[in-house]
Amino acid sequence: MGRRESSAMVLLALVLLHGVQAGRVLPVEEPDVSATVKATRVSVIIIGAGMSGITAGKTLSENGVKDLLILEARDEIGGRMMTHDFGGITIEKGANWIEGVNGPNVNPIIPIAKEIGLVNDRSDFENITNNIYGANGKVDLEVAEPANKFIEDLYESSESLALRLTNDTDVSVLTAQRFYGRFPVTPVEMALDYWYNDFTSAEPPRITSLKNTQPLPTDAIFGDDVYFVHDPRGYKSVVHHLANSYLENKNETITDNRLKLNTLVNKIEYSKEGVEVTTKDGTVYTSDYAIVSVSLGVLQSTAIDFVPDLPFWKLKAIYTFDMAVYTKIFLKFSKKFWSSGSGNKFWLYADERRGYYPIWECRTWIVSFPMRMCSW
Repeated sequence: MGRRESSAMVLLALVLLHGVQAGRVLPVEEPDVSATVKATRVSVIIIGAGMSGITAGKTLSENGVKDLLILEARDEIGGRMMTHDFGGITIEKGANWIEGVNGPNVNPIIPIAKEIGLVNDRSDFENITNNIYGANGKVDLEVAEPANKFIEDLYESSESLALRLTNDTDVSVLTAQRFYGRFPVTPVEMALDYWYNDFTSAEPPRITSLKNTQPLPTDAIFGDDVYFVHDPRGYKSVVHHLANSYLENKNETITDNRLKLNTLVNKIEYSKEGVEVTTKDGTVYTSDYAIVSVSLGVLQSTAIDFVPDLPFWKLKAIYTFDMAVYTKIFLKFSKKFWSSGSGNKFWLYADERRGYYPIWECRTWIVSFPMRMCSW
């Protein structure tokens, strides 16, 4: 999802239309019950109630298609926008930033965030390269500044190479770095390289596609400014706002029977006559069309049996990509020991081993008492 879980509202849905070609069938877990229950047929079934699924439902509803059904495996909507209570503070287990702010185009999240008063603040990363620490304390600027200049030049060289690649040519970021003639080796250089690459792509340079990350499309389209969400309602309140605009709700709690939570889909059978969607409990829902908005990881697994299987060109697209993994660690301290003020919210830790907790953000939340936390 781009840098820090890209949150631009992009509809990444797999549409199953009549007459899609057949392919290979994947094994799948059998339903819990032997007998199946036929549900009422609808025009469209949407599988998944994350940002893309809820947005698909809203778009259909606004265009007159109200005979729809949304099936969600979890007990709430929101997809990868998930919250957790951490000592009285709402923290995000998934998406955390609004990206692409103040660019040539407007990120669709921005007007929604403003409308619902989503609590967030600008992430000032400009000084992060001057806040580098190692095992022996803060790294001297005499060491940090030349290392940062090298990494900046290296990144610009890689970006220049990316712009010269032909349509059918691509290399990894690490390959581009090797063309430069030198790549990061010292702890400080590796921490800075992690900041420039891994923090954005969630993958190391040896894996990351040069063509698809430099220049970063999100920054080029929407702008490189980002805002950190720390709303007690959670980032998922954006998805709830979209859902409440067309699904019946009471006091912002969805009551619409067109949304079915705790409904795990494990089989999708489609033909020219329509689509049959079977859930784990044996219920069969039928429709003219289906929109599958589950995650790439689910599509790559055997969790859903497509009958007939998806055509080769779709499987190729699905299997070509990997699910990038971000790890966030939240720590609570009894007292504040880090520097505060402008330019001190983010800092880097340079370890001898690349990728060992290099990027930190420290902040103080004020609730019933001050909470001082750092996250990596």
